[in-house]
Amino acid sequence: MSVPVTNWARNIRFSATGFHEPESVTELRRIVAQSSSVRVLGTGHSFNAIADTRGDLVSVARLPRTVELDERAGTVTVGAGLRFGDIVAELHGSGFALPNLGSLPHISVAGACATGTHGSGDGNGCLATTVQAVELVTADGELVTIGRDDPEFPGSVVALGALGVVTRLTLDLVPAFEVRQWVYEGLPAPTLRERFDEVMAAAYSVSLFTDWRTDRIGQVWLKRVTAEEAPESWLGATLADGPRHPVPGMPAEQCTRQSGAPGPWHTRLPHFRLDFTPSSGDELQSEYFVARPDAVAAFDALDGIRSLISPALQIGEIRTVAADRLWLSPAYERDAVAFHFTWRPDPVGAAQAVRAVETVLAPFAARPHWGKVFTTDPETVRRLYPRHDDFRKLLNGLDPAGKFRNEFVGRHFPVG
Repeated sequence: MSVPVTNWARNIRFSATGFHEPESVTELRRIVAQSSSVRVLGTGHSFNAIADTRGDLVSVARLPRTVELDERAGTVTVGAGLRFGDIVAELHGSGFALPNLGSLPHISVAGACATGTHGSGDGNGCLATTVQAVELVTADGELVTIGRDDPEFPGSVVALGALGVVTRLTLDLVPAFEVRQWVYEGLPAPTLRERFDEVMAAAYSVSLFTDWRTDRIGQVWLKRVTAEEAPESWLGATLADGPRHPVPGMPAEQCTRQSGAPGPWHTRLPHFRLDFTPSSGDELQSEYFVARPDAVAAFDALDGIRSLISPALQIGEIRTVAADRLWLSPAYERDAVAFHFTWRPDPVGAAQAVRAVETVLAPFAARPHWGKVFTTDPETVRRLYPRHDDFRKLLNGLDPAGKFRNEFVGRHFPVG
């Protein structure tokens, strides 16, 4: 079977010598046991070499499409290869919801959790915080389950695919709810600086979109669980007179419904609709998490280099993420503000902008998103994560021969 050539963004060319799409866990266990080097490919939405390998690349997309709802426990167990968009309608139809979703419903559940991917909201943790148990195939081909009562659980969820091949995840659920989405335009940057906490607390989920060119935030997306109406003017911003796309000039029909129309949680929390096929990878992405108290200072630092950011940028997004206890989560033990950058498909221009961003955010101990473009050196990354060495011990214990290590994992978590 031929190996996929590139990731979704086409900026990574895979080096794998074999590609497997097992249709059962038994088949997957055999593949892992017989291989000397394995990495797992999800939906390919990572923008660096985290999924690459010179050995066997394994997709879990064809494993049984499990969606097992436990109404009494308020949980669902899902197959690792499923996308969020594959499970949300069934959950909603049964009266349940996930508390948060990412911008795209097209990403795989396991891949998003493994990299600390997130939605937004002051009270919402990254998507991995809903995980109650992880089932995975370890280096010797054994199938193990690690639950919340296991002392190694906090290191086993956001695990970068380094501990094994995740086959199923059990997720916490909440009762289904409705959301109304409003978009405001032209929030003055001075107002954001002065009232940052108020802005980010204005809805269940808040996203700020900016091109880093002017003294105004281009769009503020408010996803509210209340029935309150939106005033025409808010903190100096103006209510949009119709649907908007985060990137000016792009068609708004690709986005989830706005203008305050109520709808199920899974049709409003993402920015984009499931039936919209994401752009064919004509972008690169980076993202950095700083501690919530540093939000305004970090914003000012980035604003000071807008001339270096904006030429390479399609759009930037600012979101908040609640603290958690997962060892490799970018929000580990600190409420975070995430500064996201969607770059133009120009690796050279993006690399120059990334270096500039990392330089000005360095004083704020900015943690890079594991699945996006970054150049932060491994020693700095080690210092950014207090449980780095604990994860390294866990990794060495579960995979002493380094079967699931690739260059990316080995660089950040060397053997020994």
